[in-house]
Amino acid sequence: MTVTTVASAHLSTTPDQPTAIPRHWVHKAAQAEVLLCGWEKRGDDSFVIPAQWPRSHSFYTPVRELHDPMFFAESVRQAIPLVSHAGYDAPLDHRQIWDHFRCTLTPEALHHNLHPVDCQLVLTCVDVVRRANRLGGLTMHVTAVRNGRRLGVATTRFTSQGPAVYRRLRGPRADTDLAMSHAVPLPAPLAPEELGRVNPQDVVLAPGKEPGHWQLRVDVTHPVLFDHPVDHIPGMLLLEAARQAAHATLQPQQIVLAGIDSRFNRFVEFDTPCWIEAEREDVATPGRVAVRVTARQGDQIPFTATVTAAVDPA
Repeated sequence: MTVTTVASAHLSTTPDQPTAIPRHWVHKAAQAEVLLCGWEKRGDDSFVIPAQWPRSHSFYTPVRELHDPMFFAESVRQAIPLVSHAGYDAPLDHRQIWDHFRCTLTPEALHHNLHPVDCQLVLTCVDVVRRANRLGGLTMHVTAVRNGRRLGVATTRFTSQGPAVYRRLRGPRADTDLAMSHAVPLPAPLAPEELGRVNPQDVVLAPGKEPGHWQLRVDVTHPVLFDHPVDHIPGMLLLEAARQAAHATLQPQQIVLAGIDSRFNRFVEFDTPCWIEAEREDVATPGRVAVRVTARQGDQIPFTATVTAAVDPA
């Protein structure tokens, strides 16, 4: 997954005085999709970022009276370009590429009420790599706090590549319009209720050849997952596929995402079917279940994830 940063002279707000930040700082075309409200530098490699999750959203819908846990994943994703540019001066034309993303959530702290969620992301960056005085990559540790209570923690690592390096990595696939025009025809979705969804448009899995095997649905018209043109399958789509695969594997149990440990091994391309496989794993923690998810494209495994879910957390 890549995110593109943009140049700006200055942007900094205090956590108790949040304000909407420009959409291009978090690589979004729609301002309504921006979850972060500014940033404050607390040290050389530490930041506080206020965030607000809306009480209602077209894609991140409430889950059994809880806010969608994927709000947290998307907040961390948006923090990548924000911190890269604002905190580490990553240039406009540099791309950030996800290496891994791990998070653990407290489902009870996601309680949904009649108000938006105001929370703070407390970030510490380590293993910062610089090349020719430019950001080359870093690991980010994130803690999200809501009303003094921990919502979740995450660790993610990404690299930052300049345009010449990125073009060498992607070759002709770097052409966004060409890549999206070659997307595999969209197959019919699974039933939304099997995957913890309501709207068929939000289903990212299609029937496969056998139980525990599905085709990834890549709907390039989806207004949230494809908020803007990209040259490969977005990382957030793969995380959503992992969650939906967990729902399909564990049904009829009622579950809520409680954690995910994912690795992005290579780009997932538009022009070749991607297959999602899942199998249940043993978990020692009471009230938790886990599913191992593998994405296959051709003879490659571009993405893997272990999804941990809470059973009947309400």
